[in-house]
Amino acid sequence: MTTIGLDIGGSHISVAQVVWDGSQAKINAFHEADVDTHRSAEEIIADWTDLIRKSARSQPDIQLGIAMPGPYDYPNGISLIKDQGKMKSLYGLSVKNLLAEKLQIDPVQIVFTNDAEAFLLGESLAGAGRGFKNSIGLTLGTGLGSAFKMGDTVNDAKLWTAPFRDGIAEDYLGTGWIRRAAEEKLGLEISGLKDLLSGDFDSEAVEEILAEFGTTLGEFLSPYIIQMNCQGVVIGGKIARAANRFLPYTHAYLESVGNPIQIRISELEEKAAMIGACHPFLAAKIVDREPLF
Repeated sequence: MTTIGLDIGGSHISVAQVVWDGSQAKINAFHEADVDTHRSAEEIIADWTDLIRKSARSQPDIQLGIAMPGPYDYPNGISLIKDQGKMKSLYGLSVKNLLAEKLQIDPVQIVFTNDAEAFLLGESLAGAGRGFKNSIGLTLGTGLGSAFKMGDTVNDAKLWTAPFRDGIAEDYLGTGWIRRAAEEKLGLEISGLKDLLSGDFDSEAVEEILAEFGTTLGEFLSPYIIQMNCQGVVIGGKIARAANRFLPYTHAYLESVGNPIQIRISELEEKAAMIGACHPFLAAKIVDREPLF
C-alpha cells in the first residue's frame, strides 16, 4: 500500500509519498500546484486527483492522509468551509467520497486531519518536535494556526480566536499586524514580513516592529506554557523563516517572567503537514501499537 500525504490550502496543494522506516519519515515523488478553488466542485476534485496520481506513480493501491484547514467534519471528510472566499462549491459535500470515487479506492483509505494538528504531528514524529512530551505548535503567516500535544495526543488548539489584549490572538500574531505596524511606523504599504526585511527602510523602526512582534509572541505563549507543563514550542509558517530576527525578544520576555523554554523552528516546513496527516497509517504499521512519539 502506497501512503500519500496531502497538504491542501485555499489556493495551493502539496502532495507526496510518505515512507516510514520505523524511525524516519521520508518524502518521495513530491508535487505541488496552485489550484483555483473558486470553481466547481468537480473541477477542484479533478485538479487534486491529477496531482495525487502523479505522486502515486501508477500505483493502484493507495491510501491518503489529507491535512485540511477547518472548519471540517474530519472523520467524515465533509467540508464545512463557507464565506471564506475558498472552496465554496465543496461546502456540505463529502470530499472523502468524491476523491474515493474519482480515484476508485475505498473511502476508508482516506483520512482527514486539521492542518495545524498535522503540522505538529509531523514535526513531533520526524522534525523539530521530537523529544517533547508536551508541546505547542504554531504556524505564523496570514493566519495563526495552533495545536497542543499532550503526551501521545495532538489536538487543534484554535488559539487564533483566543482573547488577547483588545482583540484576539490573530490580530497580533499574523501578517495583518505586521502590515499595520509598517504603515504606522514607516508609512509603508507592504504585503508581509518578507517585504519589510528586504527593503532599505529605517533600521531602527524595523527593529522596533520585530521587537514588539517577538515580545508579543512571548506574552501570548506564557500562560499556555504554564498550563500545559510544556517542554517546547515548534514554530512554522512563512513568518518563522525570519525567526532569528524576532525570537530573541520572545526568549527575553519568557525569561523575564520565569518561563524559559525551548523554541524550535520547523525542520520539515510544508512537508510536516503531509507527514502528520499520514500518522494514522504510519501508526497502524506498528504491530504492538506503541505510540510513534
